Amino acid sequence: MLTVSMQDVSKSFLGVKVLHGVDLDLRPGEVHALVGENGAGKSTLMKILAGEYAPDSGTITLDGTPHSFGHPQQAQAAGIGLIHQEFALLPHRTVAENVFLGREPVRRGLVDRRAMERRTAELLAELDETGIRPRTLVKDLSVARQQTVEIVKALASDVKVLVMDEPTAPLADHEVELLYALVRRLAARGLGILYISHRLREVFDLSARITVLKDGRRVATLDTARTTTDEVVRAMVGRELGSYYPPRARPDEIGAPLLTVRGGGNDRLRGIGLTLRAGEITGVAGLQGSGRTALVRALFGATPFTAGEMTPLRPGSPRQAIRGGIALVTEDRKAEGLALRQSVRDNALLVTRAVAGRTPRDVGGLLERVRLRARGQDQEVQYLSGGNQQKVVIAKWLAAGPRVLLFDEPTRGVDVGAKAAIHTLVRELAREGMAVLIVSSELPELIGMSDRILVMAHGTLAGELPAGAGEEDIMRLATSDPATAGEAA
Repeated sequence: MLTVSMQDVSKSFLGVKVLHGVDLDLRPGEVHALVGENGAGKSTLMKILAGEYAPDSGTITLDGTPHSFGHPQQAQAAGIGLIHQEFALLPHRTVAENVFLGREPVRRGLVDRRAMERRTAELLAELDETGIRPRTLVKDLSVARQQTVEIVKALASDVKVLVMDEPTAPLADHEVELLYALVRRLAARGLGILYISHRLREVFDLSARITVLKDGRRVATLDTARTTTDEVVRAMVGRELGSYYPPRARPDEIGAPLLTVRGGGNDRLRGIGLTLRAGEITGVAGLQGSGRTALVRALFGATPFTAGEMTPLRPGSPRQAIRGGIALVTEDRKAEGLALRQSVRDNALLVTRAVAGRTPRDVGGLLERVRLRARGQDQEVQYLSGGNQQKVVIAKWLAAGPRVLLFDEPTRGVDVGAKAAIHTLVRELAREGMAVLIVSSELPELIGMSDRILVMAHGTLAGELPAGAGEEDIMRLATSDPATAGEAA
């Protein structure tokens, strides 16, 4: 296996220094997490290790021997593999063809498909991945299985160090545990794993050490077992975790109902009863498949309720919902929330131009309101960080002047600093009289932000919990029996 050491590594782009003398080391069989806000330099540092960028200064040593990589293939030949957040797979080719792409074994002048498939099967078996077949087309695999193919592709190159950049970002909740198990098996085999993530829970679940970058500098390397979430957050952003969640609404700040559902149902939901009030943030918890997303889509008219009552309106389409003052920030901002190749300004005006029929508000003031960090209104949204993209989505909806704002995973793929800004903004909107509903898989976020929490199970509301409810209380309702789910609601 391989011991890696990066010493005094610096890097600038167009005269702007993004890394300032960073040190990092990795031991065989270790999961070493790299954390920091967007722009801290994490990806740049990893791309230098993987040969995609050349450092301006500093040294990289592998097992004590200095190395200089001018190309990713050189780093790969030295035993280093990088798995990007966006997969580099050909969907219409087989698993084996992807694993050996560009390195196909040849026999008598022809590609030896049998050898390629046999070796792919061996690698999959080494990882206990019996659910993937070498001849399966990649497009027919789940996202989690496609990620496994990326890892097998790296192992086929005999890598000894694996860099994983936000590996859980594209995964559904139930797929994250599959990745956990795979990472642990790789580490047990002696691979060193550098693990970049915004999700502190998985950092603490998986890593032995945590290195924190801030503004291109290494500010700390901590033993995971001897540190706390608060210490990591303090190193990342310079404040305590508790300041992420603004104070909850006082009883006198919660106003009249703005949206009420009684007996709501459709193909995915049954017996839904809820009330969203002005000034209040209502959280929605539940396991994957419990109906959380189906609930917000029904409220928004995307998959409408076909039974029950919803007042003051029951939208049959998103257009009706928008004109009735309801907005939905979807969980996948890139696929459903943004036109990535259009400008910040055009994205901020998408709803008002297409649906709302209102005169667009001052875009500059709106972008200031959401605390957007961008070069200007003409910058293409695809070049913004995840947190700033999410702020543009929120600005787009605020331009339409909603009274009810629905969020599905409001801070997914967002760094901790941007999370705090979004949390503050959402609370401000509630204090101004908006009714807010938040669906989140991150229980600390849900508990910290909500004035009360609704728990979904088996397509219905299993119960309601007051502000400050514990994770155990939430999970008890979320895992309730299908026959009794909804009785406590």
